[in-house]
Amino acid sequence: MLPGSSELLLIFGVAVLLFGPSKLPQLGKAVGEGIRNFKKGLKSEEDEAQTPVTPEKKRISE
Repeated sequence: MLPGSSELLLIFGVAVLLFGPSKLPQLGKAVGEGIRNFKKGLKSEEDEAQTPVTPEKKRISE
């Protein structure tokens, strides 16, 4: 269930009271970078899982 407009305003108000208006842009940037890095990590793990593993050829030494 998604929060409505009144709930979002309440959350924003609490955030302003806790962190202050000068810290909110920094906080938003940090959260955005964290989400971006998380998605990037998930994508790289999926790519590794889909890459077929080829057996290495063994050399026969004489």
